[in-house]
Amino acid sequence: MRLALPVEVQAYITALERQIATLQEEIARLQGKVRQDSSNSSRPPSSDSPRHPRRQAKPPTGKKRGAQPGHPGHGRHLRPPEEVDTFIDHRPERCPKCQSELPESLPKAKEPARHQVWELPPVQPVLTEHRVHTLECPSCHEMVRADSAEVPPGSFGPNVAATVALLRGRYRLSERETVALMEDLFGLALSVGSVAELRSEASEALAGFHAEVKQSVAAEAVLNVDETAWKQAGAGRWLWAAVGQDVVLFQVFAARSAQSLRELLGDGFRGVVGSDRFSAYGKALPVERRAVCWAHLKRDFNSFAGWGGAIGEWGNEALAAVKDVFGLWHAFRGGGMMREALRQEMVPIQERLRGLLERGLGLAATGTFCRNLLKLWPALWRFVEMEGVEPTNNAVERVLRPAVLWRKGCFGAGSNWGNRFVERALTVAATCGKQERNLLSVLREAIVAWRAIPQYQPA
Repeated sequence: MRLALPVEVQAYITALERQIATLQEEIARLQGKVRQDSSNSSRPPSSDSPRHPRRQAKPPTGKKRGAQPGHPGHGRHLRPPEEVDTFIDHRPERCPKCQSELPESLPKAKEPARHQVWELPPVQPVLTEHRVHTLECPSCHEMVRADSAEVPPGSFGPNVAATVALLRGRYRLSERETVALMEDLFGLALSVGSVAELRSEASEALAGFHAEVKQSVAAEAVLNVDETAWKQAGAGRWLWAAVGQDVVLFQVFAARSAQSLRELLGDGFRGVVGSDRFSAYGKALPVERRAVCWAHLKRDFNSFAGWGGAIGEWGNEALAAVKDVFGLWHAFRGGGMMREALRQEMVPIQERLRGLLERGLGLAATGTFCRNLLKLWPALWRFVEMEGVEPTNNAVERVLRPAVLWRKGCFGAGSNWGNRFVERALTVAATCGKQERNLLSVLREAIVAWRAIPQYQPA
């Protein structure tokens, strides 16, 4: 019927059909954008609407809340007797049935029930006064003052300095909150200025620790790297983090760039970096030394699935492939299959996903996305081939979380010196967590070593 119309009308109808298709695609894109939340975009969870469910509610199972029958308990284990400070014996004095007395000489019918109670002792700071005497020599009447080299500098010992560094750098308390806590918990009066000075001293003391971690990072075979926005006196900065097998490094840079990444990794780094698909990683590293995060990939596919239409169907097919990838990975991690079996089982999923990406090249909304993924194809499967590589970047995102909370609480740092403390405090806290070392002890040891340097002067 259209052929019977004039050529000009046919051309006009064709142009309108193309315009309608373009508008429908744009409507689908905008609808997908409206549906964006933290599960399908880079938006933080705090931006989600209170009325927007972050995850679909699971159907009720009919079971009661809490632990189910047969669930192993997780109660506190009793400490051995040699670790107990005080024993208090409770003995029955009279039989409740016949009212006979039960003397202490009666033998035990069975071993006593043990119940241990933990308590904190009252904390009282130890105040030491160093009295430096001056004496007059009876021979020449010279005034001789005692050598004060053994008198500690400053007004606070290394335990106080380490505790302040712990509160400021690990628990992100402000200077005034640190003052209040030291007063309430330890009965120790500090000024805001003293807290700032002790923090600066701790930063200097941790410089060597930070340098050692940086050297260790350069020698790692696999790293997970990510970055988050930071501030310095209101100016934009970027806080980068690199997580290795047993070390974590933080550094603040002025830019979110490939050069910043190279400086973070060090000149000697020759390993593989797991990360998101930010362009700086591609500029700094060849694809053979990259591992792309599948959690970010799943989020992007989830975003396309919300579009509806052909793009939505394509996104749902891709999400099904991602689900199969993680299913195999969890089976491998759980010991259900060997790595060679993982490689073989992953082949059909790889073929299916490649077919989806090639099909997505023909869709206007997904063309660029699919083209970029095909360029990164080897990096998508690095976790299948290489020991120590994870399919997600969760390791570094977990250690970045305290830094994000720090930024939200204090809006960054006010100077370069402040950023150095941030780098070093975050580095030592996360690394001690990795190595299962006591953070307060490490801070104290660093401060004691720093104060032992001859040229040390209190801040």
